[in-house]
Amino acid sequence: MSDKAVPGQFTLVLHSHLPWLAHHGRWPVGEEWLYQSWAASYLPVAEVLRTLAAEGRSHLLSLGITPVLAAQLDDPHSLAGMHHWLGNWQLRADEAAMNGNLTLGRHEHRLAAAALADFEQRWRHGAAPVWRELVDADTIELLGGPLAHPFQPLLDPRLRQFQLTEGLDDAQHRWGHTPTGIWAPECGYTPGMEIGYAAAGVSHFMVDGPALRGDSTLGRPVRESDVVAFGRDLHVSYRVWSPKSGYPGQSAYRDFHHYDHATGLKPARVTGKTVAGPDKAPYDPELAAAAVLRDVDDFVATVRERLISESERIGRPALVVAAFDTELFGHWWHEGPQWLAQVLRALPEAGITVGTLADARERGYVGTPVPLADSSWGSGKDWRVWAGDQVRDLVELNDDIVRLTLDTIDKMRAADGGPALRDHVADQLLREAILTVSSDWAFMVSKDSAAGYARDRAHRHAHAVREIAAAVGAGQVAKAQQLAAGWGSADGLFPGVDARRLARAGSGGSFAAASPPDAAPGSDPALRSTAEGHA
Repeated sequence: MSDKAVPGQFTLVLHSHLPWLAHHGRWPVGEEWLYQSWAASYLPVAEVLRTLAAEGRSHLLSLGITPVLAAQLDDPHSLAGMHHWLGNWQLRADEAAMNGNLTLGRHEHRLAAAALADFEQRWRHGAAPVWRELVDADTIELLGGPLAHPFQPLLDPRLRQFQLTEGLDDAQHRWGHTPTGIWAPECGYTPGMEIGYAAAGVSHFMVDGPALRGDSTLGRPVRESDVVAFGRDLHVSYRVWSPKSGYPGQSAYRDFHHYDHATGLKPARVTGKTVAGPDKAPYDPELAAAAVLRDVDDFVATVRERLISESERIGRPALVVAAFDTELFGHWWHEGPQWLAQVLRALPEAGITVGTLADARERGYVGTPVPLADSSWGSGKDWRVWAGDQVRDLVELNDDIVRLTLDTIDKMRAADGGPALRDHVADQLLREAILTVSSDWAFMVSKDSAAGYARDRAHRHAHAVREIAAAVGAGQVAKAQQLAAGWGSADGLFPGVDARRLARAGSGGSFAAASPPDAAPGSDPALRSTAEGHA
């Protein structure tokens, strides 16, 4: 160790997630959201990780990829749409140059050409090989999760268990690796979930810092289990992603919100938080690059000071976990991938040990058990975003649809005597129920971010469940099969979903049921990046 060595370990966690968007609209909400995030974040972040791996670096970060996002990045329809989108991006850049904005046009053309070449070389037939290469090289720790990102504390235990185990199986199928760590959707937790995690083979998961009463310097075994909860260090995380003082809001960085309406490109830098879009200064890549250097230095100093002070406070080497949505890096913060690459080089140069969550567990950065309580990383750190008055209708819809789905499948099993053959009607009922209860819909409504789209999506999938269940209930076998096939072809995700693996009625699954806590005053000063993009 060098004389600069700092006690403890720093861990960066990235959470990659979008709801299922394929075949559900294009603009202003729909597939465009997927393609923008893919081009601006997933492509460059993967390139950063490959470049660092080629330098001999490993165990760089813990990367969460939700199964529903992974499915889209491997989906033939999405892959074709993305290829077309990248080509169109290059054309829009050329149009900007021809219309007199040479600086913007040339900058965007270089980015688009590089992205298109990267996509055609590495991604054209699916993202699975991209992630698998990074996992196999120990560049990253892969974090998994439930199939379609449900808010687990509110979900029926049987469906909760099914989504988690199927999500982990989906990771094994795509990447040849079953994650032992997960990013719990929305960091949602209620007592008893650790039992289900242990049963599914999950050894560690993420919560927000306040869930550990603000002391996130060590992972903590949850209640009576060996499952460890790691908490996000807000002091360090908010240095990057705070609406008041976070790096992306500084004047030299490209402004996310102001568009050139002729081309859809973003021509301006932030300039000032009170400066109107048309009055913002033109984007200058060199000015932004200098800002990246300053913010890398600031972040490394912040992590170093935090590790030293927290290690002194607890009397042993401390752990600092900074966690963000992957979509922050590139999609929201144009220069984020540049910053990421430089930070991951600069941290070890400053004597800071970098490792994954799995490394932290193996290296003993674990303290005493904690009686973890109801929590999330949403506003107020409780469940108000997914269970508050604004989304009471969605909570009731989810409850009704899950009950109808499980009751219908149970009756189908009873009528058939539990057949060994697969039933595609039951499979499709589960798929539609899983899509109905995605946490994204309530989040988008609570944050007034494309709320109409979110409600439409929830009710569309709920309608599919009701339509199929009604045909089953009426004994219309052929109609039920026809409806299931039609709804299945409309989306085409998770073809491996098999209703035979759903726990039987009365088993209770492996999770404890829960009721939402009363919402308390307060709000989260951090912005959730991905869904906030539609504000």
